[in-house]
Amino acid sequence: MPRRSVAIAVATFTAAALVTAGCASKVSSGTTSQVGASGGQKVSIMVGGLNKQIYLPFMLAERLGYYKDQGLNITLSDEPAGADATTAMLAGQVDGVGGFYDHTIQLQGVGKKAESVVSMLQVPGEVELCRSDLKGVVNSPADWKGRKLGITDPGSSTDFLTQYLAQKNGVNPSETSRIGVQAGSTFIGAMTNKSIDCGMTTEPTVSNLLGSGKAFVLADMRTAQGSQQALGGEYPATSLYMSNSYVAAHKDVVQKLVNAYVKTLAYIQQHNGTEIADQMPADYYAGVGKAAYAAALDSEKGIFNPTGIMPASGPSTCLSVLSAFQPDVKGKTIDLASTYTDTFVKAAS
Repeated sequence: MPRRSVAIAVATFTAAALVTAGCASKVSSGTTSQVGASGGQKVSIMVGGLNKQIYLPFMLAERLGYYKDQGLNITLSDEPAGADATTAMLAGQVDGVGGFYDHTIQLQGVGKKAESVVSMLQVPGEVELCRSDLKGVVNSPADWKGRKLGITDPGSSTDFLTQYLAQKNGVNPSETSRIGVQAGSTFIGAMTNKSIDCGMTTEPTVSNLLGSGKAFVLADMRTAQGSQQALGGEYPATSLYMSNSYVAAHKDVVQKLVNAYVKTLAYIQQHNGTEIADQMPADYYAGVGKAAYAAALDSEKGIFNPTGIMPASGPSTCLSVLSAFQPDVKGKTIDLASTYTDTFVKAAS
């Protein structure tokens, strides 16, 4: 899947209709361009799959005008692989990443410092699907030995979680083949063509495959109960994370970003799936249809963090998961307190 980028300029002189129409077209065009006036503080954020429902707050905040309200000029770029987004941040190509919190722990293990400034998902929102023809053959991750497992990309959070589920169920991750198939059409194609046996993905890809009868659910981490069963506790996922040095040097900008996201998280809790879908670009639900997209949102609304505060036991669960298999983390001393901060969320509240 080619990288898609969308630059969204948010300023007080921009008409809401122009922002809405321009942004929708840019998401699907594969180009990077500026929409609207050039005023406002510039911030660049790379998101690990903008059209995935687990990353909904990043685009929804723009569609609702919340960046504009904060006087921010935001560039959102779409990078399907969270690991690549993290690399871009470390290289100074972007200011922050919309991705899973667990990357901040992994980064500390290799001597890099990044922190989540707002927690957007209380649970991963990920689903492990297997091909329908394997029903009764693959009954749990314990049956994964020798199997081809779809992940977003090597080093992604889906890679982390897949390895953990394998190891937890008695299968050494090295006994599996983990294949980067991203999400959406490429994931669906990999499963349809039997390039993978099982794979971890999110909505709306999940609804597409279940609706077509091509897959069944092996593990569902869209609920607290499902996450507890699979991972042993709360596993905070989507967040905005930035290098600790950027946060320290740009506290005013970070506060404005967090203000926008806390307001967006409240909007998600106060509106149903149809109302939220009405705000989103049409290509976000093109693969499954608007009704199915909205229904999926309604069914998994519990994944979204209503406050933005880091779940109390979440960091320790993430550390336990990564320590089970991740060589960058296993056996290392990790200072969890420096991998996230609730300071900006509390100020926004």
